[in-house]
Amino acid sequence: MSFIYIKMSVELIEKYFPKLTAVQKKQFERLEELYLFWNAQINVISRKDTADFYEHHVLHSLGIAKIMEFAPGSSVLDIGTGGGFPGIPLAILFPEVQFHLVDSIGKKIKVVNEIAQALDLKNVCGTHARAEDIKEQFDFIVSRAVTAMPAFLPWTKGKFLKENKNPLPNGILYLKGGDLKEEMAPVKQPSKIHSLQKMFSGEFFETKAVVYVNMSK
Repeated sequence: MSFIYIKMSVELIEKYFPKLTAVQKKQFERLEELYLFWNAQINVISRKDTADFYEHHVLHSLGIAKIMEFAPGSSVLDIGTGGGFPGIPLAILFPEVQFHLVDSIGKKIKVVNEIAQALDLKNVCGTHARAEDIKEQFDFIVSRAVTAMPAFLPWTKGKFLKENKNPLPNGILYLKGGDLKEEMAPVKQPSKIHSLQKMFSGEFFETKAVVYVNMSK
């Protein structure tokens, strides 16, 4: 992998997040080589997606950061994280926020913990568990298209702290694509769909969105 290619990939992140520290830039630079290494052993991202790794996985995950700048000291649960998305990129961007990444497939959590260790991400904890088995409470829950929202909501029951310390009330920030109006129709909680096409350029983001669901009421 050439230095020029890595530099251009990281510049894609810097284009939208220009205040990265030197440490954060280095961590983002290392992400691709680490995922390529682990993906060759344990399939955690689509092989056809590796050429667009920074756009389809890293920048996509950071779409949540365009909706919410988590306050220092916040806690975030990533349900169905797979190999660590959106949790790992968000943990790099918000080093003073604690991220708990869970997945029901143990080998994927192994990748999460290995990558967090390699990047010295002390704010990441990876757990092999079903969402229903997590008993702690958090300010926010994030996820990336693990199921339709009406099916996802029961997994989050009882997992939100009562006190709000962020710009938005505690709730769900969910990366999803496609026609979301019909999917969100049964959801009774206050919600808003934020189109990523308005935040990031490129065909990939034309149908992508971050769905916010207010779970504080």
